Amino acid sequence: MTVSLDVAAAFKDACAASSVSMASKLSQFMADYSNTDISKRKPLPDYSTKRRRRAAITKVIRQLEQIRDCEEQYRDRIPESLQGAAVFDNAEEFVACLEAAIESLAAIDSI
Repeated sequence: MTVSLDVAAAFKDACAASSVSMASKLSQFMADYSNTDISKRKPLPDYSTKRRRRAAITKVIRQLEQIRDCEEQYRDRIPESLQGAAVFDNAEEFVACLEAAIESLAAIDSI
């Protein structure tokens, strides 16, 4: 994308008149445009070692197990009259998908 020299000069003059650096104004524009606040953005976790990666996988497995347990409780509370309905089938399928994900991650964790 190209910008005309007149637009670039007007932007530079506007920043100078408001005592704001062009870089900070562009950063703010990009943050507004992407609907994020750069000052609140957290750095990415450090996964540089195998130990840290395995610890992260273990944490994800524990979280998935908690979600699976809650979904199983939800499924078990569905009345018998709805146990052939889509709501029950969806809950059962979700539990099965979570089980598969947990097993896959556990296999990765053991490598």
